[in-house]
Amino acid sequence: MKFDKWIALLFLLLCIIYGYAAFTYQLLPFERNLAFLPNTLPKSLAILGAIIAVVILVSPNVVGDDGEVLGSLNWQQIRQFNYWQALFLICAMIAYALLLQPIGFVPATVLFIAGGAVILGERKFHWLIPIALIAAFTVWYLVQELLGIFLRPWPWFI
Repeated sequence: MKFDKWIALLFLLLCIIYGYAAFTYQLLPFERNLAFLPNTLPKSLAILGAIIAVVILVSPNVVGDDGEVLGSLNWQQIRQFNYWQALFLICAMIAYALLLQPIGFVPATVLFIAGGAVILGERKFHWLIPIALIAAFTVWYLVQELLGIFLRPWPWFI
């Protein structure tokens, strides 16, 4: 079995466990009449992830012109992967989680999106900053105003 099939099998197992937890989640009495339940999105994600994993598992391997299976992992080239980018992105995620409460959602999200894009190699700052601002404000608006979940957008002193 190819490496992508093993990952799909592991992902399917994760989706089954996640789906079991979502479907057996005990709702509180006041949550039963809500339009959007706390387990609605997890149920959807579990089902969608399981469908995608099954599609990957049952899809045939596509062989290229050179006779090698397309999308297969070449273990001889594993040292050429950029592990530092992955490590910096993990550090950026941790920093985002730690900065979320002290500096607020909007600045922390803008810094995370812009910093993550810079780590991945983006250098067009005239596009990067406006896109990060629009994305942060859009997510804040959707969560705060439409879903009614309080999300502190700015630091505590503002």
